[in-house]
Amino acid sequence: MNIFRLIGELVVIYILYKVIFDFIIPLYKSTKQVRSAMSDMQAKMKEQQRTQATQATQEPAKKHSTVSKEDYIDYEEVK
Repeated sequence: MNIFRLIGELVVIYILYKVIFDFIIPLYKSTKQVRSAMSDMQAKMKEQQRTQATQATQEPAKKHSTVSKEDYIDYEEVK
């Protein structure tokens, strides 16, 4: 009976080992990598927004261009 208990304990230990090293650790690593990528992306977006905001305040107001009548083509209705 003692041998069956030992075999059972070894099977349970093997299953726990496989679950931990084949599922839990890779899941943890991928979650950590995704979080890192997301924080990097958010930092880049904030930096881009800051640069766009500073460029918008530094650019002078654009003058409206005047359009002359020669730029337009007369519209003719086709029947």
